[in-house]
Amino acid sequence: MKMRRLRTPAATVLASLASFIVAAGRLSAAPGAQVVEIKGEIIDTWCYLSGVMGGPDAVVGSAHHTCALWCAAGGIPVGVKAEDGTVYMVLKVKGEDPLAQTDTIMELQSDSIVAKGQHYVRDGVNYLVVADVISNEGITNRNHEDFGVVPGFAIPEKK
Repeated sequence: MKMRRLRTPAATVLASLASFIVAAGRLSAAPGAQVVEIKGEIIDTWCYLSGVMGGPDAVVGSAHHTCALWCAAGGIPVGVKAEDGTVYMVLKVKGEDPLAQTDTIMELQSDSIVAKGQHYVRDGVNYLVVADVISNEGITNRNHEDFGVVPGFAIPEKK
């Protein structure tokens, strides 16, 4: 006759917690992670990638700020477009819940920042876990004079 091991609710919770701690440790020790300091602009990744609101120059800065706020509030991930043009997908900012729209994300949208964090690359995609925002210059890319608040070409023509 085989003995069957019964788990108490407390044992189940402890086992789950131990699994979570081990998994969290793997993320922080993921192979190839580098501590970096990146200067760039917080961007709306959907409009930047899709081109739905125009080209790369129109979906950054003050011309795209309102849309970027709406996208972030709707759960679209943000990125950092570094000065050299590299785009980093932001997984988490300063210990906040990575799966929720946060006040920090909303406050940083379209701002030029210097961030320190862990950089991961997997399958050609750059990921960034922001440990600290070292400086925030606010919105420095004042391109609304060129593109308007919403680029004109993004507004459908009336028929």
